[in-house]
Amino acid sequence: MREPSNLGVRDAEHRDLQEVLALNLESEHYLSSLDDSTLAHLHATAAYHRVVEVDTEVGAFLLAFREVSDYAASNFLWFRDRYDAFVYIDRVVVGARHRGLHLGSALYRDLLAFARKVGVGHVVCEYDLEPYNPASASFHKSFGFVEVGQRMTDDNKKRVSMQHLALR
Repeated sequence: MREPSNLGVRDAEHRDLQEVLALNLESEHYLSSLDDSTLAHLHATAAYHRVVEVDTEVGAFLLAFREVSDYAASNFLWFRDRYDAFVYIDRVVVGARHRGLHLGSALYRDLLAFARKVGVGHVVCEYDLEPYNPASASFHKSFGFVEVGQRMTDDNKKRVSMQHLALR
């Protein structure tokens, strides 16, 4: 795959939201769906919402929340019951056209720098065990995430691995 001529991680802006929705739709078999109003709320309340721009388009995005966020997703609340201060990765999506460019890794490195900058020692997330998402499992392991629990979600249709990374 050719290297993009212009690649950069930057804050997501309102003008990016339609591209973010399209990327999310590509990966809905692993993620919850989003609509315009839900994404607008998540964008407004996220502690971290950044995109990777490849040439002139959004190739990937990451949405994350702090423990004090106005967010009621059950996995987020599970972590809030267990950790005083954390950054919760709600979703990271790399568009199919841009896979193999390490955009997810660029976003994770950027997010970890953000967490250190704001003084948070815990980064948490989950990935699917049933149905299994082997790419996500391998990706998180490469960053040093460890499983701290499992839980059933989506009316017992999905089992997820609750992941934790302690920052030094």
